[in-house]
Amino acid sequence: MLIPADDGGAPIRIITDDVPLPKTHLKRKDLNRFRKLLLDRRAMLSADVRQMADEAFDRHGGASHERSAMPLHMADVGTDNYEQEFTLGLIDSERELLREIDDALERIDEGTYGICLKTHRAIGQARLEAKPWARYCIEYARLREQGRVP
Repeated sequence: MLIPADDGGAPIRIITDDVPLPKTHLKRKDLNRFRKLLLDRRAMLSADVRQMADEAFDRHGGASHERSAMPLHMADVGTDNYEQEFTLGLIDSERELLREIDDALERIDEGTYGICLKTHRAIGQARLEAKPWARYCIEYARLREQGRVP
């Protein structure tokens, strides 16, 4: 399938999922550097998720041990519920990012890291530096943001 480019350039060819990805264009030292970046980011995110979960579910006592025997005001209960829901939403987002990082690490192992999953073009080095878990080249990512492709 060909999608016209927004900038009037060459159309972007979308490759069907049954076509295997080509091998990466990146050198081993670059792949090792990206693996380290991904693993470092994964460790940081995992710690953040654990901390947020502990706070959301008050596993370490948090404010609960500071509460008195006085009845809670309904607004306080609402605020607590809102904060917990907000934190749970953040945890979901962080877990999704962890899945994307794991997928990128798998692509490194398979030798297809740095290749757009939909166009089979090389993902630019600058994009990988900014977002090492990137699945798509910048052109395809823009088409997705515009809702022009799934």
